[in-house]
Amino acid sequence: MRLAMWSGPRNLSTALMYSFASRADCAVVDEPFYAAYLARTGLDHPMRDAVIAEGETDPDAVIARLTGPAPDGKALFYQKHMCHHMLDGFDRDWISACANVFLIRHPARVAASFDARHENPTLDDLGFPHQSALYDAVTARGLPALVIDSADIRANPRAALSALCAALGIAFDPAMLSWPQGGRPEDGVWAAHWYASVHASTGFAGPEGDLPQLPTRLQAVADAAMEDYRRLHALRLTPV
Repeated sequence: MRLAMWSGPRNLSTALMYSFASRADCAVVDEPFYAAYLARTGLDHPMRDAVIAEGETDPDAVIARLTGPAPDGKALFYQKHMCHHMLDGFDRDWISACANVFLIRHPARVAASFDARHENPTLDDLGFPHQSALYDAVTARGLPALVIDSADIRANPRAALSALCAALGIAFDPAMLSWPQGGRPEDGVWAAHWYASVHASTGFAGPEGDLPQLPTRLQAVADAAMEDYRRLHALRLTPV
């Protein structure tokens, strides 16, 4: 099975990749369209030159990798994607070859976390409109589209991941609940800038507290994302 996990930044996406990578039957890939996205847009992201140098800038070559055999002959091929990396003009027919899951997080938390690493994010940086559009692209093809909220995972990882695995038709593996401290060989080169908290962890953090109080410049971005977030939140899997 190919599993495309569609997220925005600062959404628990790396921790969830580590969770699936802890399964003996699973291979993972980390944001394979990132280099192509930066090369096409010209955006100045942290470690831009290194990301482009280390990655594949031809989206069709990326797609060929994603739709080919899973690395090391694994039964499950987990693909961590940022929704906004799928630019207009990138072929999307390949998503029909995947089980598609959408990982969401409250916009206020995303905005605050992103701003701590890369100041003054825009709505496009946070990816909510792209995530909503990709959800529509999947369902328009008559494909199932699952939604999970990072808050549910942090509140009860076993229950949330069990529900996700059941919806995917795969067995839950308790190994998904923990991982060794430090990085993984599959990490993108950008891990040095973005992944410090995950590298310090050995499992999912506990439930989050109250929503952060945002300055005006971030509150406007978070507010603009709320409609797309609420729409997908209403469709999420609910752990039993």
